[in-house]
Amino acid sequence: MGLLSRMLGGLPGLRRPPERRVVQMPVQRLRARYDAAQTTTENSAHWMMADPLAPDSAMSPSVRRTLRNRARYERDNNSYAKGMVLTLANDVVGLGPRIKVKTASPTADRLIEQLVHDWFDQIELAGKLRTLRQSQCVDGEAFAILVNNGKTTGVQLDLRLVEADQVATPTMGFMQPVVDGIEFDEWGNPAIYHLLKSHPGSLYGLPTLGKDDIPADKVAHLFRADRPAQHRGVPELTPALPLFAMLRRYTMATLSAAETAADFAAVLFTNAPANELPDVEPFVPLNIQPRSMMALPEGWQLGQMQSEQPTTTYGAFKTEILNEIARCLNMPFNVAACNSSAYNYSSGRLDHQVYFRAIRIDRDQYKTRLLDPLFRAWAEEAAPEPGLIPDGAGPISEWDWNWVWDGQEHVDPQSEAAAQQIRLESNTTTLADEYAKLGQDWEVKIEQRALELKKLRGLGMLPEPAPMPPVAAPPGKAPVPVRQT
Repeated sequence: MGLLSRMLGGLPGLRRPPERRVVQMPVQRLRARYDAAQTTTENSAHWMMADPLAPDSAMSPSVRRTLRNRARYERDNNSYAKGMVLTLANDVVGLGPRIKVKTASPTADRLIEQLVHDWFDQIELAGKLRTLRQSQCVDGEAFAILVNNGKTTGVQLDLRLVEADQVATPTMGFMQPVVDGIEFDEWGNPAIYHLLKSHPGSLYGLPTLGKDDIPADKVAHLFRADRPAQHRGVPELTPALPLFAMLRRYTMATLSAAETAADFAAVLFTNAPANELPDVEPFVPLNIQPRSMMALPEGWQLGQMQSEQPTTTYGAFKTEILNEIARCLNMPFNVAACNSSAYNYSSGRLDHQVYFRAIRIDRDQYKTRLLDPLFRAWAEEAAPEPGLIPDGAGPISEWDWNWVWDGQEHVDPQSEAAAQQIRLESNTTTLADEYAKLGQDWEVKIEQRALELKKLRGLGMLPEPAPMPPVAAPPGKAPVPVRQT
């Protein structure tokens, strides 16, 4: 090192920084794999039908048509399938919803509720809702169109039910947002429904004759969307269709085996060599005289057929299959099979919780997509009619309402009554909530009960209530008497 370098190197800030050694750390690559994403010789056949199609492409018109036809076939020919569909519709809809209206006038509330319920009876709303729920289960979707009906009194509105087959586009366009019968606006909302002039399977018309364009606000489209951007539905029984076929085949095979064994009373057999067979023609049936004794040919023995069908696993197989079938409907086995012999109280209550929760979700969908728009349409039609809407009800935009459905019957009324009393005394519930669980109007019930108590006291069948002590008043003021009810 030179003199200048040594002199400059000694000045502060001009010293050469020490050399840094960079240590190369070994690079660790994340190696992860999903077993389910691997294609092997063992699982290739199982996953060969998996596809990346979009919802509307996977649920193409031909696919939905095939599924609908097969689901309808099972519903019409399988007793279990028919029972499950009917039970589901009856449990969801029951006797139909009742409306509870709240306007500016309590008197008007009762009158409006009575008018609406009378209109519901005219258009047979409860029966149509049960049909819609069955169609949603078997066809995958249900359609109800708001139409005018001149035979109804007062408000002339009605619901026309159409099958999913009839909601279709005769010629699919590629330049407009259409998904087999539904035309959408720029925001993706349904704008127009295409309704064929006649059902594709009708004997009295051809679907090629054209279609009617129905505004979306006149159509209630009920289906369960399992995927985002899904616009049409598939039968809710779809996962169970192969299982219904298994159940049918196993039942028929068991019956055939039992019948085959029963067709033969006995079999003659011998261990003699072929060249020493007695003079008995093989495979020729012999008539045996009942209640008689007879001698067998020399060298032959009598073998009686053993009854081996149904096997001990027959009942267990049907139970497991029915349990798996009912799972896609969130229905417990004892409801699907109408058999609770293997249930106790706790297991029955636990299984029904899932079922009742699914029913509440179905009712909420019917409320949002069908019942609320239906009542709004009724109110708009009733408002111009003189004397139809009671005075003092206020504008329709300020009305409030809710729907009361049939309650679920309890298998142990005593336990439920005790639990209800505890909830009321602890203020964790209200009379309105408790009566709503039973599908009843709490105001109607307590008013009726008050009339009954008054009647019983007047007839001397019930003692008068003991007078309550007056409420303590502030100093210098008289006590406040308690008003007896």
